[in-house]
Amino acid sequence: MTVEAIKEAIAHLSEADRRQLADWFEELEERAWDEEIKRDFSPGGRGMPLLAELEREIGDGKTRPIEEVCAERRKQKA
Repeated sequence: MTVEAIKEAIAHLSEADRRQLADWFEELEERAWDEEIKRDFSPGGRGMPLLAELEREIGDGKTRPIEEVCAERRKQKA
């Protein structure tokens, strides 16, 4: 089946069926994104150098963990 044939079939779906398909597709994309993030930040993944740099910056006091920043802001608002 071609992409064009799929598009044509989708165009003929009822509104409820299109919504159901859209929800399914969104879930599919979210799972694919989650898997990509897992791969990128697993040992040897392409995100590991960035994570290592961030950990160095935190260790050097140049950057603070987001949890710490958020907790500080909550205290300021209280």
